[in-house]
Amino acid sequence: MIARIKSNPRLKKFVLWLIAPSRNPRPRWFIKLMVNPLVHKKGKGSVIRRNSRIDVFPWKRFEIGKLTTIESFCTVNNGSGDVLLGDRVRVGIGSVVIGPVKMGNGSGLGQHVFVSGFNHGFADGLKNSSEQPLDIRPTVIEDEAHIGANSVVLAGVHIGRNCQVGAGSVVTKDIPPYSVAVGNPARVIKQYNHHTGLWEAVNKNKAVAF
Repeated sequence: MIARIKSNPRLKKFVLWLIAPSRNPRPRWFIKLMVNPLVHKKGKGSVIRRNSRIDVFPWKRFEIGKLTTIESFCTVNNGSGDVLLGDRVRVGIGSVVIGPVKMGNGSGLGQHVFVSGFNHGFADGLKNSSEQPLDIRPTVIEDEAHIGANSVVLAGVHIGRNCQVGAGSVVTKDIPPYSVAVGNPARVIKQYNHHTGLWEAVNKNKAVAF
């Protein structure tokens, strides 16, 4: 059935219209109530606050693990890629997560954090970017990493486990595990030393922008 729909442009267009209006790409109410609960996985004890905007579609994965919380006024969208949230993840008030994004166990976003797995294409300078192919690059936030309030994590970034990203940071490149990063663009200022058990400052002259 799926192969038949994909091979028939008119049928594919009709099915997509049934799932979401073309001018307002949000899943229709019956998709949210009757289809998504059968397709997507929600772990035991997880919570999605009622006033969040969960725009998830059946053609991509949306999974949240045990004891995970998506707070009020958040927006989650998997239209362009999977959104996979592990166990004990917290998505802070007003944050935006647009797939493809993967967050590991125990990771978290502060308030009003923006995380996306794609950019709008703009290769053709004479054409509106909304009409050009998306530049899709999965974003990964590993276990126990936390992103401070009002931060932005750009598409394709990989943030290592147990990282701490300071409030208001703009993360443009990968951050190695066990690092503290701050600023725009985010720079690693401390790294955890497993031998001493201490967070040690990175030499200011050798600090690397990530």
